[in-house]
Amino acid sequence: MIGKERVIEHIRQAFAGAPHPGDAFLQGSVEGEEPFQVLAPFKGVTRWQNVDPAVLDANYSALSFFSEGGFRFFLPAFLVADLRDQLNTADPIFHLTNGFHDASVELKIRARVFQRRVGKSTFMNPRRYGAMTSQDYARYRLSIFTREEAWAIVAYLEERRESDSGIRQEEIDVALDSYWRDRAEHAPTGHDLTQYLQEEADFLKGIGIDP
Repeated sequence: MIGKERVIEHIRQAFAGAPHPGDAFLQGSVEGEEPFQVLAPFKGVTRWQNVDPAVLDANYSALSFFSEGGFRFFLPAFLVADLRDQLNTADPIFHLTNGFHDASVELKIRARVFQRRVGKSTFMNPRRYGAMTSQDYARYRLSIFTREEAWAIVAYLEERRESDSGIRQEEIDVALDSYWRDRAEHAPTGHDLTQYLQEEADFLKGIGIDP
């Protein structure tokens, strides 16, 4: 329990400065009515610490429908709730590890056996995304986190790996080794982002545009 509380505090500190993207920019997916409905309870919430775990669990698919900014802002609420065993359906581990592990299954249909590949080398949807694989998408989706935030995610995954019964350990290990630890070492820092935004604001002001 002490380990979990330390990780929770790590998450709180790392994500303390994560900006709210604005209600108009919370939603990433615009396909169908489900994203709008699932994300409705998050509108107007400007502190992720205030979201009831029951809301997180009831709207577990929000993690798939958030924009990148929305995902970055509300993810810590899911991580903390998960560490406190307050989630029954929502699965933040999946959204942090999916796309880094390859697997295959055999399906026999009539007289033919099909080898179905799932995981990082699977194409997303060639008609829409060309040669993008699940790993390509995962790296893009998860590149939003600063170095400090990535370290907190590493701590969360390591804690969950230790408390897991073994079912998810391989997936967590692969994600940590192939992405998260490197991200935590080399991602831009929060200071880098702040400095960039200040430089952009100074430039716009310099050319007569009010940022």
